Amino acid sequence: MHHLIPLLVAVPLLGAALLVATGRVLPRIAAEITGFVVSGGTAALAVVLLLNSEPPMVEWIGGWLPVGGESVGILVVGDGPALGMATAVSLLTLAALAYAWRYFDEPLGGHSGAFTALMLVFQGAMCGFAIAGDLFNAFVFFELMSVVAYALTGYRIDEAKAVQGALTFGVVNSLGAYAMLMGIALLYARTGELAMTKIGRGLDATGHGGPDALVLASFVLVLTGLLVKAAAVPFHFWLPDAHAVAPTPVCMLLSGVMVELGAYGVWRVYGTVFAGPGGIPAADLTRALVTLGTLTAAIGAVMCWYQRHIKRLLAYSTVAHTGLFLVGLGILTPEGDDGVALYILGHAGVKAALFACAGVLLDRFGSVDEHALHGQARRLRATGVMFAVGALGLAGLPPFGTALGKSVTEEAVGGPLTLVFVAASAITAGAVLRVTARVFLGLGPRPEDAEYETSGSDEEPETSGLLSRIPDTMTTVPAVLLAAAFAAGVAPGFGAVVARSVNEAGSGGAHVFVHWTLTGVLLGVASSVLAVALAGLAVTRPGWTAAPGWAAPLRRLQSGHVGDYVAWLLMGATVLGALALPGVLGS
Repeated sequence: MHHLIPLLVAVPLLGAALLVATGRVLPRIAAEITGFVVSGGTAALAVVLLLNSEPPMVEWIGGWLPVGGESVGILVVGDGPALGMATAVSLLTLAALAYAWRYFDEPLGGHSGAFTALMLVFQGAMCGFAIAGDLFNAFVFFELMSVVAYALTGYRIDEAKAVQGALTFGVVNSLGAYAMLMGIALLYARTGELAMTKIGRGLDATGHGGPDALVLASFVLVLTGLLVKAAAVPFHFWLPDAHAVAPTPVCMLLSGVMVELGAYGVWRVYGTVFAGPGGIPAADLTRALVTLGTLTAAIGAVMCWYQRHIKRLLAYSTVAHTGLFLVGLGILTPEGDDGVALYILGHAGVKAALFACAGVLLDRFGSVDEHALHGQARRLRATGVMFAVGALGLAGLPPFGTALGKSVTEEAVGGPLTLVFVAASAITAGAVLRVTARVFLGLGPRPEDAEYETSGSDEEPETSGLLSRIPDTMTTVPAVLLAAAFAAGVAPGFGAVVARSVNEAGSGGAHVFVHWTLTGVLLGVASSVLAVALAGLAVTRPGWTAAPGWAAPLRRLQSGHVGDYVAWLLMGATVLGALALPGVLGS
C-alpha cells in the first residue's frame, strides 16, 4: 500500500499536464470533467490510504533507499496527520471544482483547461507538502503551491486589483520561502541530512549542551516561512489582499486548507526536527506560538469585525482562527494537538462554504459590499440560511466539528487562554451573522458609509454577467460542506479516530479520549450566544461597526504596499527569534 503514496502528487500533476497539452482543442466541458475525475480519483486514493495508515507508512520514491544510513532519495510519509491533510486537500479541491462547474465567463487565453489544470497542480502541491518526509522537498512543494496560488489569485488578469493582490501574495510568500530555504541550508550544514527525522537525530547528537545560535537561526528561518503561509500576525497582510481579488473557488482552498497547511507544517517540523535535546526547548516554542497565536487571534477578530467587504471579512476570520490553531499547538500536549486537528477539519468545511456563499452574492449582484447589499438578497433564502449556519459553525455551536475541536482545545489550554477562544470565535461569527441579518434579511437601518480600505461595491462578477438564477452547483456544494462539518462533530468515533492518528504520529502513542464535555458544550453555547448578541447590537446600532479611533492604526497597517508588508515580515522574524532566544542563552 505504501507504494501508492506518491500517486497523491503524481496523479493531479499528470492530469494537469494532460489538460495543458490538450486544452486548446478539448471542449470546455470535457476539460472540466477530466479535472473532476482526476481530483476525485486522488481524493478516493487519499481516503483509502488514510484508512490503512496504521501503522504509519513510509516510501522512498523510486526505490532510492538510504545507503550506509545516509539518505539519497525522496522520502514521503503516510501517517494519519499527513494523509488526513492530503484527504482534506483533495476533497476540498473536488468541492471547489464542482462549485466552479461552467463558472467563469471565458477561459484564460482561449485555453479551456487552464483553470482546471492550475487547480490540479495546486492540489498536487498541497498533497506533496502534506506527505513530504524531508525538508527540502517540503520546500519544493511549498514553492510549487505558492507559485500556482499566485497564478490563481491573479487569474482575472484583466483587472488591475487582481494583479496587485497576486503580486503582494507572490512577494511576501516568496520571501517566506527564501527564509525557509536558508534555514534548511543551515540544518543541512550542521547534520548533512534532509530527512526530518534524521535532522532531528543529528541535532540531538551534536547538541549535547543544548541549542546554539545556528539552531536558533534555522528554527526562526524555517518557522518564518511556515508562519507566512499560515498568515499569522505579523506575516498575515497578504491574505486579505489575496482573498479580495482571488476567484471564489480559489478562496475556498486558500482559507480552507492552504493556510492550515502552514500550521500543520509548524507542528510537523517542530515535532520531528526541533523537539529533541539539541533543538529548541519546549518552553520557548510554547512562548513563541502562544504569544503569536494570541496576537493573531485578537487582531484577526478585531479586523474581521470592522470590515464591510465580505470576502475580506471572511479572510480576517481565517486569520483569527489560525491564531487559535497556533495557541492549541503551542501548548505541546496530545489533547491540544487532537483538538486542533478536529478544529481544522471542521473549519475547512465551514470556511469554504462561507466563501462559496459570498461568491453567490458576487455573481448575483456584482458586489460583496455589506452596506450596498443591505436587504438585496432576501430572495436567496437557501444561501442566507447557509451563511447563518456557517456563522454558528465558526462560533463553535455544538455539535459542529468546529465545536468539538474547539472544546477539546479549550480544555487543553485552560485558564485565561480559554477566553481568547471564546472571544475570537464569537466576534468573527458575530460579524458573519451581522452580514446575514443585513444582507439576507434587511434588518436594521443601512449603515452610513465611513472610511474603509475597500467596500467591495465595485467588484466584477466572475461569470459572463449577473446571474438571474443561481446554478444548483453553487448551492449544493456549500450545503454539502456544512453537512460534512456538522458530521465531524456527531459521527460516532470520528473524534477518536482523528485523535489516535495524530497521537501515533506525534505524541508517542499517547491515548487521548476525545469526547464532548459539559464545559466544552457550555463554552460553545456561550460563544454562539455572544455572537448572536454582538450581531444584534451591530444591526440595531450601526455605529458599532464603525471603527473607533484606537482601531485606525490597525486598519492603516493593511496599506496595500508590498514594502510595508516586507518590513513587517522582517520584524516578525525578529520577534520570533527573541521569543525563542532564552533557550539558547540558557544553554
